[in-house]
Amino acid sequence: MSEDSKTVKAWTRIGSEMIADCRVLKVQQTRSISPLTQKEHAFYVFDTVDWVNVLPITTQDEVVFVKQYRHGSDALSLEIPGGMVDEGELPIVAAARECLEESGFKASGLTSLGVLNPNPAIFNNYLHTYLATGVTQVGSIQNTATEETVVELIPVSDLQELLVSGAIDHALVAATLWRYLYFRQG
Repeated sequence: MSEDSKTVKAWTRIGSEMIADCRVLKVQQTRSISPLTQKEHAFYVFDTVDWVNVLPITTQDEVVFVKQYRHGSDALSLEIPGGMVDEGELPIVAAARECLEESGFKASGLTSLGVLNPNPAIFNNYLHTYLATGVTQVGSIQNTATEETVVELIPVSDLQELLVSGAIDHALVAATLWRYLYFRQG
């Protein structure tokens, strides 16, 4: 039997301990048993709520982007609106809320572009992606004390070049945009 034809088996989790509570995520140390060796190993998992991304497109076929500084990359980032799903909130409701808060544009008639696993090696949450067409500006950006954002309207026809050039390098935003471009072709 070749290596490729073997069946991968799930590990058995036998315990979990919270190591740190960092407000937007918790760090857990988990212990699991290998199905191959039956030995115990420790792993670290980031426990966080689900996230949403919404791709808002105006009637002029422009994407509503949000440009903001990101502390992790220590750089400005061109992104679509997105954020955390609040406790008890449906992801589609969170997507509309985040779009309005971050851009001032109202997203109604949201369509799912699917659900992604941000990084299954260390995260236990999901990213829910949505498309909103015909969005309209109904208000101003509602930044918190730790945010400073500006809206940039960019033609849909520029998306592929922005992705290929690396001008958009946020992996979860890129995944949402590539998914949209794929479905748009079909």
